[in-house]
This record gives sequence, structure tokens and C-alpha cells, in this order.
Amino acid sequence: MTEIADAQNPLAAVLSADQIDALVTAAEDLGQGRHRVEELLSQMTKAVLERAMETELSDHLGYEAGDPAGHGTGNSRNGKTTKSVQTLQGPVQITVPRDRNGSFEPVIVPKRARRLGKVEDMILSLYARGMTTRDIGSHLQEIYGSKVSAATISRVTDVVADEVAQWQSRPLESVYPIVYIDAIWLKIRDGGVVANKACHVAVGVDLEGRKQVLGLWLGATEGAKFWANVLTEIRNRGVRDILILCCDGLTGLPAAVNSIYPETVVQTCVVHLLRSAMKYASYSDRKTMAKDMRPIYTAATVQAAELAMEAFSETWNAKAPGAVLAWRNAWEDFTPFLAFTPEIRKVIYTTNQIESINYQLRKITKTRGSFPSDEAAIKLVYLGIRNIETTAVVSSVPAPRDGTKP
Repeated sequence: MTEIADAQNPLAAVLSADQIDALVTAAEDLGQGRHRVEELLSQMTKAVLERAMETELSDHLGYEAGDPAGHGTGNSRNGKTTKSVQTLQGPVQITVPRDRNGSFEPVIVPKRARRLGKVEDMILSLYARGMTTRDIGSHLQEIYGSKVSAATISRVTDVVADEVAQWQSRPLESVYPIVYIDAIWLKIRDGGVVANKACHVAVGVDLEGRKQVLGLWLGATEGAKFWANVLTEIRNRGVRDILILCCDGLTGLPAAVNSIYPETVVQTCVVHLLRSAMKYASYSDRKTMAKDMRPIYTAATVQAAELAMEAFSETWNAKAPGAVLAWRNAWEDFTPFLAFTPEIRKVIYTTNQIESINYQLRKITKTRGSFPSDEAAIKLVYLGIRNIETTAVVSSVPAPRDGTKP
């Protein structure tokens, strides 16, 4: 077992138990409690980094310090500079060796680098979970003793700009049996005024049943022109066919779909329709109304659904005319749902597949009063999606989880 542990931890062969005891004894002279351990780790980090850079410089020059073989080589050591770097052990002051020709490029601590290890990854991770730049700075100061300004943290998060652009233009699958489109609303400053803009999220289900976010699109208004641009972009990225597109009353989307993907079936979200109708009923009547609506969306044919709709209208038109009108207005977008088998209906009768993603995105965006620009909003939403996809890996399409069964 010891040999296995040593193989998994190469440092076990470098530091013996006696050496570790000596380090602990030395740490006792550096402070009290955990501070002495932190100081010890900080000094060890400094020593390892400086020794590693000295070794790198020797490899670069081709000879060790003080070796006569270096005479006449055209390059030599040229003193040291001092700089502070942020590490997971906190800020560490190190000396960096230089060469006379200025050609030395250290790898362990690159030139102009001020953050080492996984500090930048930590910043991106905290940002993706909804923490503001000032909150992240306070967190790093409190936990690691590293003072990082909000402007610096913002610059760190800006490195994903190119990644976002590549992600938004990446090739997609040629066929998606189902695509869900929904939106979250964000407050974004535009021309000195804070405006509400919809961030539309499209999630496609591929032929193997895996979900993937196809892209993000910001828009203050919706219309056929806006959706035509979105769908044209999706088509240009390689999507040749979408069998079913599920949405919730997005203005202009059906017309745009008919022009770009004429064979695609546009299906309104049935659960949203039920919720829209039930808001016109009193709390005590909602269970009864839900029971009366069930024969409509579980009907085997359009004709059976129309009969159920008439019965629903007779019962509720006087008591809740708004509920009946909600069904009448959405009827053309609802009826394609009835052409599918019960197995497919379970998948398409709700946009819960995308709402679960939007729910997590709302959690990380609600901490922001407003975003300074469209780019800042897209950056945070993208990082949130990347974090969701990393933790969720790849999942199959589950059955609806809203409690309503078709």
C-alpha cells in the first residue's frame, strides 16, 4: 500500500517524514495557529518558484551560475527583478532572474504574469456562479489574503470573449428532432438608459437524445425579422432540418420558421397555455378548471379536442372568459400537438427542457442590478451555460417534471 501511495504522490519520495517534521517545527517559529502554516507554505512556494526559474535560466543559457563554460557565449545572467504574484497560498514576493540579451522567457512564472496556479480559473468559476467582480475581490481577500481589484477581475473574465465568439459560430448537427426556444429577461444599459432585453436561448435535442445549447441572442423586441436572422444563422451553421420547434408565444417566430424551415412543426408550450388560462380562475376553482382542461390536451384527435373545447367554453365562459379566450387565441398553435403519439407528446408539451437551464441562469443573473453592455450580459450567460454543461455533462431528454400529465 505504501508503494502505491508513493507512486500516486511523487512528493512522498522527496519529503521524508523527518523533513516534514522539521518544516512543522520551523513553522512554529513563524506565527500562531493556521497563520504559521500559511507563512510556511508561502515561503515554500517562493523558494520553489525561484529555484525553478533559476533552473530554467540555466537551461536557457546552457551553463550553471558561476560555470567558466559560460565565458564568451554571448549571453549571461544579468541580475534579478522583484515582483509579487497571486497564488492559492496568497500573494508571494519573488525574485525573477534575467539574462543580458533579454531573451529569457520563464515558463513557470511567465513574463507579466501576476496570477499563478488556478487563480484565474477560480475567478471565472465564481463569476459564472453569479458573484460580482467586487464580491470576488472581497472573497479572495478574505480567504487567501490576495487583494485583486474589480477592474483586474473584469479583465480576467474578458478573456472568454474570443471563446464566446467561437462558441456562437461553431458548426451544429445537421438535424435536430426537437428545438426549444425560450428567453430570460436582463436589464442592460443602452445609451445611458437601462432597458429590459430578452436573452433568447435555443436548446436542441440531437438524434441521440442529448441536449445542447445552440446559441444566445439578445433582442429588445421580437418580430419576424429578428427570428429570420436567428434561424438563418442556425441554418448557416449547418442545421438542415428541425422536426419540431417548441416555444411559448414568441411574436413572429412561426412566420420566420415557415420561411426558413417550411416543413418544421411549430408547437406552443401546452403547460404555459394551461397556466395562462388558470390565472383567470380563482384559487378555489383552479383544480376544477385543470380537470376540465385535461380532455382538451389529451384528446386523440383534433375533432375530439374541439368537442372538449366547446364543453370547456360552456362551463367557464361566464365565470372565466379570459381562460376561454386564451385557448381560442392559441388554438392554431396548439392543435399540431394532437397529431403526435403519447410518447412524443410527453416530450414536446412543455418547454421544461429549457426552463431548467433558464432557472439556473436566472439564479446567476438576478444578483446584477444591470449589465453595462450587451457583451457583459452575454459573457455571464455563456459562462453560466458552460458551468451548467460541465456539471450536467450530457443528459438524455427526461419526462416532464411539472406535475401535469398529458
